[in-house]
Amino acid sequence: MTNNEIYGKKAHSLIPAGAHTYSRTDEVFPGNAPRVFEKTKGVYCWDVDGNKYIDYAMACRSVTVGYGFERIADAAIAQIRNGNTASKASKVEVDAAETLVNLIPWIDMVKFAKNGSTVTTAAVKLARAYTGRDYIVRCKEHSFFSYDDWFIGDTVMDCGIPEDGKKFTLQFSYNDIDSVKNIFEQYKGKIACLIMEPVESEEPKDGFLQKVGALCKEYGVVYILDEMITGFRWDLQGACKYYGVEPDLVTYGKGMANGFSVAALGGKREIMELGGLIPGKERVFLISTTHGAEMSGLGAFIETVNVYKDLNVTDHIWNEGKKLCKGIVDIAKEHGLGDYIYYTGAECSPNLVICDKDKNPSLEYRTVFVSEMIKHGILMPYISVAYEHTDVEINETLEAVRKSIKVYENALNGDVKDFIEGNVIKPVFRKFN
Repeated sequence: MTNNEIYGKKAHSLIPAGAHTYSRTDEVFPGNAPRVFEKTKGVYCWDVDGNKYIDYAMACRSVTVGYGFERIADAAIAQIRNGNTASKASKVEVDAAETLVNLIPWIDMVKFAKNGSTVTTAAVKLARAYTGRDYIVRCKEHSFFSYDDWFIGDTVMDCGIPEDGKKFTLQFSYNDIDSVKNIFEQYKGKIACLIMEPVESEEPKDGFLQKVGALCKEYGVVYILDEMITGFRWDLQGACKYYGVEPDLVTYGKGMANGFSVAALGGKREIMELGGLIPGKERVFLISTTHGAEMSGLGAFIETVNVYKDLNVTDHIWNEGKKLCKGIVDIAKEHGLGDYIYYTGAECSPNLVICDKDKNPSLEYRTVFVSEMIKHGILMPYISVAYEHTDVEINETLEAVRKSIKVYENALNGDVKDFIEGNVIKPVFRKFN
C-alpha cells in the first residue's frame, strides 16, 4: 500500500470529507490525483510518496507569489519570535491596518480575521445594522461567499440550515442590470446589501459594476464587493481598481498574505465604525476573534505588499497567464478542437472549459484531461498562476497539454468512460454525495 493510500484512509477516518476545505477533497479531483501532500515550495508540491507536481491550484488560489517565498516567510517568522500574539493590540496589527488603508483608497477602517467567511458575514451584519433592513441580494453565478447560513441556506447544500435562515437571501444575475433593478423594486426599502465578486469566470460588460453601484446608492443598499480571489491578483489594489469601481465595503483574503491565514473587511468609516466604541451608539458585535490579528500572518501580509511592489507581481501573473492561455488555445486549434477546449474570463485567473462531443462543458471530459495532466506531473484542477510560475513551468505545462489533448481527442472519438480511471470530478455544491 502506498503512503498516499495510507494517509488518504487516515484522513477520511479522522477528518470529515478528508480535508478542511471541500475544494481540497478527493471528489473534486480525478481518481489518480495525489491524496495527501507533504511539502510545497515555489510552484511545486510533493505528495507523501515523493511525487513532484507543478501546481496550478496554489492552495485554493491563496498563494500568489510562491510557496515558502523567503522574504515573506522570514517576515512571518520574525513576528513569531515577537511572541505571535498579545493581550492587547500589537504593533504589527496597527501597522498592517495602516498598510491596507494606505493601499486602498476606498478603505477607511479595517478588521482582520483568519478566513473569508468571517469577513463576508461581518460585512452583511454591518450592512443590516447600518440600514436597519434584513434582505441580502447576492450574485447567483458566483460560487461561494461564506459557510454561514445566509449563503449556504441559499444553495442546494442547505442541510442543517433552519428555514428562517434561508428566506432573507435573494439572487440576481451577473451582467444583467435589469435583474438587480427588479429585485430592488420588488423589495424596495427592505434590502440591506448587495454582495458579489467584481468578476469570476465572466468579466463585467457595459459598465455593469458601476451601474450596480449607482442602483445601490439610489435605493440605499450597501454595496459589498468580495475580492477574496480577485484582490492582489488583478491589481495590487484589486479588481475594483482594475475595473474602476468603488464599493461601500470590500472583503479580501486568499493571496493577501501569500498563503498565510489573513482575511480582511474594509470600507467606509460611517459603516465600519458601527463595530467600534462610539459613545451613545448601539453596539454591533462585529468581529471578535482571539487569533484574528495573529502577528505572523499580519507580518506576512505587510511583506507580501512590499514584494508585490518590488517585483511587479501582478504584471508577471498577467503575462504568464496570457502565455499559458494562448498556448492552450493554440494547441487546441492545431487539433481542430478550438470549440472544445478554451478559456473564459481574465488571463490572470482563467476558467479552462473542457467540453463533450456536443461542445457542452463536461465534468467527465474534464476528468480525462485533468487526469492526463497529472500523469505528466501537472496539477491543474483549475488555473491560478503565481509569480514563481515562469516560462520554464509554462513551457513544461504546454508540453503536457500537447500529450493530454491527444488522449482527450481519443475520448471524444470513443466512449469517454473507457478513459476514466476512478471517480469523475464532482462539483462541491450538490444535494447528495
